[in-house]
Amino acid sequence: MNHVMVVDLGYGDAGKGTVVDWLCASRPVHTVVRFNGGAQAAHNVVLRDGRHHTFAQFGAGTFRPGVRTHLSRHVVVDPLALAAEADHLTAVGVPDALDRLTVDGEALLATPYHRAANRARETARGADRHGSCGLGVGEAVAYGLAHPDEAPRVADCAHAAVLRRRLTALRDRLTAELGPLDAPPVEDCLPTYAAFAERVAIVDRAYLAGVLRAGTCVFEGAQGVLLDEWHGFHPYTTWSTTTFANAEALLAEAGRAGTAQRLGVLRVTTTRHGPGPLVTEEPALPFADPRNPTNPWQGRFRFGHFDAVAHRYALAAAGGVDGLALTHLDLAGPALRICRRYDTIDRLTPGPAGDLERQAALTARLLRARPVLDEAPTDWPAAVAAELSAPVLLTSHGPTAEDKVPALTAAVSAPR
Repeated sequence: MNHVMVVDLGYGDAGKGTVVDWLCASRPVHTVVRFNGGAQAAHNVVLRDGRHHTFAQFGAGTFRPGVRTHLSRHVVVDPLALAAEADHLTAVGVPDALDRLTVDGEALLATPYHRAANRARETARGADRHGSCGLGVGEAVAYGLAHPDEAPRVADCAHAAVLRRRLTALRDRLTAELGPLDAPPVEDCLPTYAAFAERVAIVDRAYLAGVLRAGTCVFEGAQGVLLDEWHGFHPYTTWSTTTFANAEALLAEAGRAGTAQRLGVLRVTTTRHGPGPLVTEEPALPFADPRNPTNPWQGRFRFGHFDAVAHRYALAAAGGVDGLALTHLDLAGPALRICRRYDTIDRLTPGPAGDLERQAALTARLLRARPVLDEAPTDWPAAVAAELSAPVLLTSHGPTAEDKVPALTAAVSAPR
């Protein structure tokens, strides 16, 4: 049984959702396991008949009948956003998404208090904003690190007294620090969380071992390695480990270490949403992405030429891949070029996890760097494979599963 781990080797938005959907359409998949991030994820899937959904917490294989979603303890769960997402899935013909969902009770909860605090902090940064999605995911992680025994968790939703106490402490601490929060009273939140606990199957961490024995699983990552909390370009990062590390830890705990292929996803254009380094940015590139509009929290969606320097760094930080999925090849043309080095930097080398001063210094260097651009290759998959020393196993030429072309079908199915 060959499981697959899917990770974005850029700044996010590379097409993880459409790749996961293709994986679930092209083989029997039992469960999509989410292993980082939370409701700020936006994994777009479009079906051949035109139906579209932006997957945030549900796995991007949910359009495929019978494919389940498991939210591991590494996901920050927002029950309010989850309910809204389930409603949209019902509207586009998937009424049983909640029936196919399991959630680890140890997962942190993202609450209206986290969201309000997140937005207050980001607004206070003014011109120095980090580009937060404004949904409170990072705030929930930070609070969980500071108060590990008191942070609200999914299992608390089934215990009103415990949840009331923890939500009250959370609200009071954040209010004391930031002033009044734009969030409802605790008593108004409790019924929603109780309804969530009654509707959704909440499980313990041992549950996943049985799922991995039952059938093939696809581990779906969120955000991108260049936004990783430890290896991303600080402070323009996410409060999440975006490499394969969490998925590998879950597999090892279940006694399934080494049974999953590592698939890295890249766009043929290097993009990012919001502020921070994007060395190859070129405003004149004739591209737009209707799925990634400018918004008040993340800011503008930015396009750049293919940045082999940054993606080599992401590969090294992630520990390598078994293969690549190269997306958005329908945008390839003479205007799009490739960057193999910067004017002052030939190679970026990841440092030890936790050295944020080093990462901030690296960010400063990248903000001063300029790309050295070469002409567009005639064969993009071959050029990317050569630059990153990894085979391109899948190419994507449009938004649907039918727009995907497996380059090496046998290799896509092989374990690492």
